[in-house]
Amino acid sequence: MNKSAFMAVNNSLPGPDDIYRVQFENGIVLLVRSNYNSPSVVVSGYLTAGSLFEKDEQLGLAGFTASTLMRGTEKRTYHEIYDALESAGASLQISGGTHTAGFGSKALVEDLDLLLELLSESLMYPVFPEEQVELLRARLLTSLAIRAQDTREMSSLTFDQIVYAGHPYSRPEDGYPETIQSISRADLKKFHHVHYGPEGMVISVVGAVDPHVVGSKVADLFGDWQNPDQPAPVRLPPNPTPDDPRTRKIDIPGKFQADIVTGVVGPERRAADFLPAALGNNILGVFGMMGRIGETIREKAGLAYYAYSNLTGGMGPGPWYISAGVDPQNVDQTINLINQEITRFTQKPVSIEELSDSQSNFIGRLPLSLESNHGMASAILNLERYNLGLDYYRRYPDLISAVTREEVLAAAQRYWDVEKLGIGIAGP
Repeated sequence: MNKSAFMAVNNSLPGPDDIYRVQFENGIVLLVRSNYNSPSVVVSGYLTAGSLFEKDEQLGLAGFTASTLMRGTEKRTYHEIYDALESAGASLQISGGTHTAGFGSKALVEDLDLLLELLSESLMYPVFPEEQVELLRARLLTSLAIRAQDTREMSSLTFDQIVYAGHPYSRPEDGYPETIQSISRADLKKFHHVHYGPEGMVISVVGAVDPHVVGSKVADLFGDWQNPDQPAPVRLPPNPTPDDPRTRKIDIPGKFQADIVTGVVGPERRAADFLPAALGNNILGVFGMMGRIGETIREKAGLAYYAYSNLTGGMGPGPWYISAGVDPQNVDQTINLINQEITRFTQKPVSIEELSDSQSNFIGRLPLSLESNHGMASAILNLERYNLGLDYYRRYPDLISAVTREEVLAAAQRYWDVEKLGIGIAGP
């Protein structure tokens, strides 16, 4: 979709005139957008209760806590919670993350009260039943055992440990078997007591709802919530800057594939050069058949089962990496080809056609990503998370169209250096 076509549907995009935003006295921010074309409603959001608050000896505590919240509350048992959701055909999940704990739910609009009640009970009044805690611990340990045998997971984990050495981002959100084993029910209750609270909490609601009615419901359930012990968000330390390339191989016997993750520390979402970097990444290893990386490694050389690049800027500087799955005998050749493409990416501007195609791709796919209530709820949540402004999606085509080849090259040169890559490899 070109810019003029995009502007024709611009009025359907969220903006200051149709996103209802209110901040309650206790710090909770509520964002609501009505969509009367759908009989359903989506409620999503986050709290500042992520794994950044964990000690090294308790890695996985934040995620463990989040996963236990719906296992029983002061008002309902685990089975009563899920029976209520199932009878309404609704869903509700709470999960841990690095900076935040997130929640997402969906139901028919007539069941909005149920969703909000279950969400408030789970976040504010969990009881951490001993039996449910142990059942969940067993599930987490099983997941970690599977992770240890997954070449793709282990190459990614190893890459994070290399490029973020000494930084909180080097730590896996789901922890290790020994840390999960060490976490007690008292630890879960303490983490919840200290870190779950209204300050920094954001709720996004999209569906066939009246924003003012939703605001009243949220105020009734959450408006009196207070937590004087809730700490301020963690300030990230400076990023490590390796002086030379570092490669680490993890041996997983019995596998027929080796997975490679190679890359650098990239920009955070709020960085001025994030959009040039994102467009550059699209050209490098996403657009079409996985961009230049896919064409070189998969299509021409026939070396990889998959090969792509990814940019994951978030609240902090996320990784910018290239990932590939290959025959173990082809690891070195694949890395050499990746390095050639990185060198090309950092030495010469992308072509006019490549940038134009990527800009059209970015502008054209935005309306598609906002068609569902879930997509819209996530999108307006990100406006608040990254302080982009309620008019961001209305300005988006101009922002994308304004990016130049020189800006893409400058971003590539700022972050990529083949002499300072982190490379994680897992396989036989």
